[in-house]
Amino acid sequence: MSGPKDSGTNGEPQYAALVTAIMSAGVTEAGEGIDGIRWNILGQTYVPKQYSESSLSWHATMPPGTFVPPHIHPTQDEFIYMLQGRLDLVVDGKDGVANPGDTVRLPRGISHGLYNRGDHDVKCFFWVSPARRLYDLFWALHNLGPNASPAEVVAVAAKHEVDFLPPPEDGE
Repeated sequence: MSGPKDSGTNGEPQYAALVTAIMSAGVTEAGEGIDGIRWNILGQTYVPKQYSESSLSWHATMPPGTFVPPHIHPTQDEFIYMLQGRLDLVVDGKDGVANPGDTVRLPRGISHGLYNRGDHDVKCFFWVSPARRLYDLFWALHNLGPNASPAEVVAVAAKHEVDFLPPPEDGE
């Protein structure tokens, strides 16, 4: 993907979103991200594999104990193909599990949360369609660290069309 570079947080290179992101032809090699990008998203590693206006895909490594809190993509369908490990899910309020070889379908507007409650890394391949503002969200969250303010993460996500749900009340 080629696009204008901006200075991101901590002086890291950042790619500004294009009104129309055009996918470049070629191979994104195993273990590599497009343009060498590797995001640290709240303790998880996301490696983008493809980006265009119509979709964004990335390889994710979720260490034990990491999770993505329940949230909604109002403008995107999301998919996860499981490569390694067990992913516990809450989809539309219902508990579920995904194992290697499984594909998780998360239609737009449906709440979902993802949890690695095991003792080993979960590795999976994500993609969303259309890409919308998720690429920019990952740059905004990159390197915030494990002690990032939840309120800041929620506010940044909302500006990028991802709506986190409020935490459950005590006793739920």
